[in-house]
Amino acid sequence: MRNRNTSLWWRLSWQLSLVITAIVALVTLGLSLYGALTLSPNLALEHRVTAAMKEAVALDPQGRIEIRETPRLLSIKDHTRGFWYVVSTPNGDIFSYGDIPKKYTDLVPYINLFHNADIRGGDANGIASVETINTEAGIIKLIVGQKSAADYVIFTLLVSLSPIYIPLISLALPAIFIVVPLVVRRALAGVKDVAREATAIELRRQGTRLSTGGIPKEIAPLVIAFNGVLDRLEHQFQARQRFLVDAAHELRTPIAIMQTRIEGMSEGQDRRRLLDDVARLGDAAEQLLDFERHDQATDIQETVDLVDITRTVVADLAPLAIAAGYEISFHSEVEKLERRGSPTALPRAVINVVRNAIDHGGNAGTIAVTVSASGEIAVADQGGGIAPDQQELVFEPFYRVMPRSKGAGLGLPLVKQIISSHQGRVTIESGSTGTKFKLQL
Repeated sequence: MRNRNTSLWWRLSWQLSLVITAIVALVTLGLSLYGALTLSPNLALEHRVTAAMKEAVALDPQGRIEIRETPRLLSIKDHTRGFWYVVSTPNGDIFSYGDIPKKYTDLVPYINLFHNADIRGGDANGIASVETINTEAGIIKLIVGQKSAADYVIFTLLVSLSPIYIPLISLALPAIFIVVPLVVRRALAGVKDVAREATAIELRRQGTRLSTGGIPKEIAPLVIAFNGVLDRLEHQFQARQRFLVDAAHELRTPIAIMQTRIEGMSEGQDRRRLLDDVARLGDAAEQLLDFERHDQATDIQETVDLVDITRTVVADLAPLAIAAGYEISFHSEVEKLERRGSPTALPRAVINVVRNAIDHGGNAGTIAVTVSASGEIAVADQGGGIAPDQQELVFEPFYRVMPRSKGAGLGLPLVKQIISSHQGRVTIESGSTGTKFKLQL
């Protein structure tokens, strides 16, 4: 349960609902307790008798006031110990019931002078209440009491306050579940923007950091910590880049020395084999240097002509393709196609794709290079194709479809890296009769 992600809206909604319900309950209970300590102990009896008298007081057929024995009034008489009352009508008639304490009998003639009152008789059981009641026979005055004032005053107050707290809770709880999502959505709007920034971060694009503006200050430490992680990753990445670039540079010297010494050997099969191995090693060092050097390229916003770049690459590599047994062609749908990009990296990408076709096209057929008006550069060969399960793997560094291939496995990864840095994509269409690489900018 701890590891399961829960909705912040749901957590806030039900927690706020509990808090508001608890606050309303505590306030209501507090008011009831306060009322129990300050109001009349006869409060519950007053409510019951008032309601009963409204039903019981009526006019008889002769138009005189009478008090009927209604079920509610009878219930009070049967269940209230020492219950008594005196009713004074507008025409001066007096009705009484029960054993009226001596100390209140002298007040009966003056009951019409009172509106509502609690009369303390000097002991705990001597409290009487005066009420004014509007009945169908007219307004009457009632003085009522009991032997023991042990009625449930708190319960009576809770019932009396129910028209206040029940609607309050009924309105507040649905409002919480409506308002909280809006509040949470507005408060976390900045967090969503930061999340979008985080998904767009590419490690090879250095200096990108998440912004802390517009987010709650409680979440800011998390964003700052994330930026700290990016700082450390970038530092390590730069250290790795420097190491690989330095290593590739350092390899050039011993490779050149080895090539010079081998060229000085007498002709023979061993000499040719060693020269091929040294050439392969030199190509690997150059590709590694290109691979890491492109990570540090800063010229990808210059204006370049894709048609001119592709035409130049085909012209430069045509002798190599023809020598390997291919026919090579170039076609463009437009005369000129300008894009924002790197004038040094984009030619390298096209060169690597064409070289890949030369190396793996089967040394037969045609290598067709085309440029579309939409900005797509396509290189198609008529070789044996690439298996579907290997088409994504060819873009992994040092992966080779043919284990004995002469390449170092860095050409196509460099292509993907260059095109991705230009906000483009590389796709493969391959079958049993050929492969087509598409570079879409």
